[in-house]
Amino acid sequence: MEVQAVDGSRSAETLGQQRSGSGVVIGADGLVLTIGYLMLEADTIQVVTQDRRTLPARAVAYDQATGFGLVKTLLPLRGIAPAPLGSVADVRPGDAVLAATGGEDGDIDMARVVDKRPFTGYWEYAIDVALFTSPPIDNHSGAAVFNQRGELLGIGSLFVGDATGNGRRLPGNMFVPVDLLKPILSEMQQTGSTRASRRPWLGLTSSEAQGRVEVVRVSKDSPAEQVGMKAGDVVLAVEGQRVATLEEFYKTLWARGTPDADLTLTVLQGPDVKNIRVKPVDRTTTIKKPPGI
Repeated sequence: MEVQAVDGSRSAETLGQQRSGSGVVIGADGLVLTIGYLMLEADTIQVVTQDRRTLPARAVAYDQATGFGLVKTLLPLRGIAPAPLGSVADVRPGDAVLAATGGEDGDIDMARVVDKRPFTGYWEYAIDVALFTSPPIDNHSGAAVFNQRGELLGIGSLFVGDATGNGRRLPGNMFVPVDLLKPILSEMQQTGSTRASRRPWLGLTSSEAQGRVEVVRVSKDSPAEQVGMKAGDVVLAVEGQRVATLEEFYKTLWARGTPDADLTLTVLQGPDVKNIRVKPVDRTTTIKKPPGI
């Protein structure tokens, strides 16, 4: 899949304006499941099949909560059977799986499941279960992972240096399980998003270490930048509730009733502890769309 992002898109700062990755057909009507960051703020999308056909496609949906994206070809995808959706419920460490990438250079690689655990990302992202495999594949974005029955288990999101999560270096990949897709697939197709995607966003890239949530980067023109937050700040509490991990930080933030309700962050800035009042935004309102949409 080849994607050109809209001019001036916020996501181009970190993802680039031209992106390429994989996807897997899950619908007979040409519905393709991929990782959402590939098609975020897309202007044009081209689906390239393994027999070197290039078909124009359109964005159908993006779910920020899981990270899934849906695109649909504008012309029929003849001769390609949709992949059946499996489940990671019975997947165990050591199980053999197949990681598949698409396009004319597509390939299939054998890998093994290393772990299945919650995952929290530095970009205000968290899911309750993620699948980790090794050895890694380089072109992981949107790659599909299948069990030995040919059922789709998940969609590739990241390269990770510690697939086990125990501090022992083992390169691998993180896949978002299709178990998270099944309850929201219909909603995504009908609305282009999900209710869970409409949650407070601050515009912070953060890390956690030794019981502290430290700001690494502040997005331009974000709510956090507007109130003077900067790299090096340490978030101590949200609305008076102490947070020591990224997961605690995000889930406390997302528990707010509305995406744009004012809240108070307790922040360590240099030697000073400050209570900073900030007005988050609904992230979906910041996403640029192609002209005419």
